[in-house]
Amino acid sequence: LNDNPSRYKVTLSGTVKSPKIDFDPPCLMLMPVPLNVKIESTIKIIPRDYLRKSRIQVELPELELEDGDRISPFSVQFSEGQDIVLSSDGTNMELSCHINFESSSPVSFLGNIFFIDKDENRLLQQQRIVFLLHTHIWRCTALNSRL
Repeated sequence: LNDNPSRYKVTLSGTVKSPKIDFDPPCLMLMPVPLNVKIESTIKIIPRDYLRKSRIQVELPELELEDGDRISPFSVQFSEGQDIVLSSDGTNMELSCHINFESSSPVSFLGNIFFIDKDENRLLQQQRIVFLLHTHIWRCTALNSRL
């Protein structure tokens, strides 16, 4: 090639896909429970277009009570682990995420739960969460968007 004055034309084409995550169900509703009672709901995390392994981290909200104290009433557990992996057929495997809530105080809250991948893409599961007196109701709206 170095001594040959001929020119070669190489044409490359491809498709750029950005990784994303969908959530199923798109909305959650937890039944009202008394204070200090744990309630759990499970969502499926459906990763798409991840070409390599990535680990999901969760950013949970911390709530401030009327007296100024701060609580963390949410917790999450991944039953099959937090890693997004590529299956043998080239698709990403779904993950199950158990979202738990328990509070000893009545709270009201409107906020977000973020699922963050290895590349620090912040994938939003937006929740509308209302807690009243000795019960709570959890509703979520507008499911996910990429920030």
